[in-house]
Amino acid sequence: MRVRRSVGGGVWFGILAIMVPLLVGATGEAAWAAATVIRLGHVAFPNSLFDIVATKYAKEVNEALKGRVEMRVFSSSQLGTDEQMIKGVKVGAPEMFIPSTIMSTVEQKYGVFEMPYIIVNRAHMKKVAENPQVQNALFDGLPAKGVRVLGVWENGFRHITNNVRPIVKPEDLKGIKLRVPGGVWRVKMFKAYGANPSPMPFAEVYSGLQSGVMDGQENPFPQIWSAKFHEVQKYLSLTGHVYSPAYVLVGEEFWQKLPKDVQATIAKITWEMGDFARAEGERLDKELMGKLAPPMKANEVDKEAFIKASAAIYEEFGAQVPGGVELIKLFQSLR
Repeated sequence: MRVRRSVGGGVWFGILAIMVPLLVGATGEAAWAAATVIRLGHVAFPNSLFDIVATKYAKEVNEALKGRVEMRVFSSSQLGTDEQMIKGVKVGAPEMFIPSTIMSTVEQKYGVFEMPYIIVNRAHMKKVAENPQVQNALFDGLPAKGVRVLGVWENGFRHITNNVRPIVKPEDLKGIKLRVPGGVWRVKMFKAYGANPSPMPFAEVYSGLQSGVMDGQENPFPQIWSAKFHEVQKYLSLTGHVYSPAYVLVGEEFWQKLPKDVQATIAKITWEMGDFARAEGERLDKELMGKLAPPMKANEVDKEAFIKASAAIYEEFGAQVPGGVELIKLFQSLR
């Protein structure tokens, strides 16, 4: 019996010697997975297009990955301004970020989207986003800079609001203090039109308009509505001067730490969400027009005059940005 107990004990000891590391390893992996929180930051407010799409996206990711990661959405600049998050995402603070115009500060070729009226409609934008040459020009070089684009969503067609006068032609902007997002080309465009553009963090725009520090701003309908700019602006001029995509950005260092199957799941859901974002943007444009005007007074604009006044911006982009001329032609060929 003693021999049997000794042998049995030895067997059980051997089994435990094998199982304990496996159990510890499994527990460690589970702990790692449970602790993998992905913070997705953006500057827009609740009920904005950004937040509607981001909330749906996070829900789909969390359901698909069944608790292996937890994606949390932080709206309203909770994790910083665009300028802060575009830097922070490179070091995992936050892990993911939804930028728009600010992307031209990471890669100057993104300034092509700042060329007035270059995107004519959402069907055109979809063709641009899915074009391999466009992806090569805009996406492929980013991982070396510490970030990666996983998807192209929507910010939308931008329109001008202000408290001075209706804007019908570019010259009507003369002297108007206009808030613009970060990025050089929007500033150049509005200076060419005669305005006095100045970048300001999105979270500060309402108070800037209310106090008179700024006369006006330019944004898509969902941003204007969710930020309540219609409460402090008199005129809504339907310029549609720029279509701004939104990008789903992830820090490259963080991305490479994720298991390959997690990467594949997130990447697939992110890209597919682009169609929902554009459809939702179109729906909101139709719905919100009646809510924004009144109280604001809306007017149509002379778009041909704006297009004519934009020629110099196209020339400057082509001259300053390597490959800029070819990128403009590629975008135009996809209409």
